[in-house]
Amino acid sequence: MSAALVTGAGGRLGRAMAIALAGRGLNVAVHYASSHEGAKDTAAACEALGVNAVTLKADLLDPQAVESLVPAATQALGGPLDVLVNNASIFNYDTFEDATPESWDQHIGSNLRAPFFLTQAFAEQAPEPVPDDRGEPVAQALVVNMLDQRVKKLTPHFATYTIAKMGLWAMTQTAARALAPKVRVNGIGPGPTLQGAHQADDDFAYQRDNTVLKRGSDPEDITGALLYFLDAKAVSGQMLAVDGGQHLGWKTPEIRNVD
Repeated sequence: MSAALVTGAGGRLGRAMAIALAGRGLNVAVHYASSHEGAKDTAAACEALGVNAVTLKADLLDPQAVESLVPAATQALGGPLDVLVNNASIFNYDTFEDATPESWDQHIGSNLRAPFFLTQAFAEQAPEPVPDDRGEPVAQALVVNMLDQRVKKLTPHFATYTIAKMGLWAMTQTAARALAPKVRVNGIGPGPTLQGAHQADDDFAYQRDNTVLKRGSDPEDITGALLYFLDAKAVSGQMLAVDGGQHLGWKTPEIRNVD
């Protein structure tokens, strides 16, 4: 049976994606950093769908913990991984004026360094491609990196987070070239999907209402993108911006009274 590792799967989108993969028959390694109870709930929801699920704790800012996570997942699930979802992320506000070495290290470490080395370890153990009826290779391994619509619409806000996600987008495209035809590598760029713990209701509603489609996305939209990549055997190096068209926003302060 196929198997997946989903980082940051103790809640929110990570939980939704882990359960979606379980629904497609994959055993799931549920990674968490501090959300132990949430990870247990995610694993239980996956097991209710008839698959095996394990929880694995790791601080992705710790290089040794990153190095050991893929081997721990393969050992716990009893075989190689076919899918890696790099979902875990630190997302805090800073700007060029007030960013610190600490905010830089947190955002680069969680959003770029950890996904890079997890992908490296995943590729080393990934199954080989299987030829189809034409004799062409079909990759059996898939990496999906959780990006952000910001990589298509840069702003000066969330500076070090955005720089890290831009790096992850570059890594997605680079890895898609480097690891083919054995591994496909794609990305999902959410927009306003789930309200942040410290985000006011009206701020979240305003953000969703100000997308091109006048709506944000829901977890089902994100899992739909993930399952599309799971099935799309000829797709690699791509990003789906699942954001209500937020990245298409074009109005600028110097252009007034234009709808």
